[in-house]
Amino acid sequence: MQLLTAANPKTQKSLAEGYLTHILHLAPADLSGREVCPKRTQGCTRACLNTAGRGGMFTAAQGTNVIQEARKRKTRLFFEDREQFMLELVSDIRAAVKRSRKQDLAPVFRLNGTSDLAWEKYTINGLNIFQLFPGVQFYDYTKVLGRRVKDIANYHLTFSAADGNDRDVQRAIAQGMNVAVVFDRVPAEYLGRRVIDGDLSDLRFLDPDGVIVGLRAKGRARRDDSGFVIRLTAV
Repeated sequence: MQLLTAANPKTQKSLAEGYLTHILHLAPADLSGREVCPKRTQGCTRACLNTAGRGGMFTAAQGTNVIQEARKRKTRLFFEDREQFMLELVSDIRAAVKRSRKQDLAPVFRLNGTSDLAWEKYTINGLNIFQLFPGVQFYDYTKVLGRRVKDIANYHLTFSAADGNDRDVQRAIAQGMNVAVVFDRVPAEYLGRRVIDGDLSDLRFLDPDGVIVGLRAKGRARRDDSGFVIRLTAV
């Protein structure tokens, strides 16, 4: 089972900067029968990018497609046979690193493409994935504060704002984290911080410190009324 994918319109923008991004997509929320987004909100659950692109190409009558079913299989493997999952993940990362370097590109990895798991907790022979690949850059978005990643030099986290987690946003800022916010239009400043355009690149580990990462509402998020999308344009 191939766990990682590199064919994503947004991450393809990274090629111009010399990076090849590989993403692990699991079945988000509890679609597989297992919860992989412990801090999800009503708004982010509705607007999840799980159904963006080819992942959303199915009719209401069909209810699913091969991509969605593959994500469910990956998620079930993670929970039902963690050791095998981690062995396959290590194999996939090794292959991706080799393939990227043959193209003179730097391999980078997002393990929470459609999940929010604490990868620092999962180990093989006592080592987590970041320790197994110390020379490789990993990055993710998270809504979970307090993850023990401060001393992991090759893992970068950006906090994700959502409906109802304003207090955690303020705590994340106080902890020195950049915060990603979904807007109907990206402003120049928000919460007293400079806003950078997060849609120009997905390489969050290259962002300057102390900024808001502005993301435009896409797909179902364009119709959001939960507060997940910050609306700055008068209706």
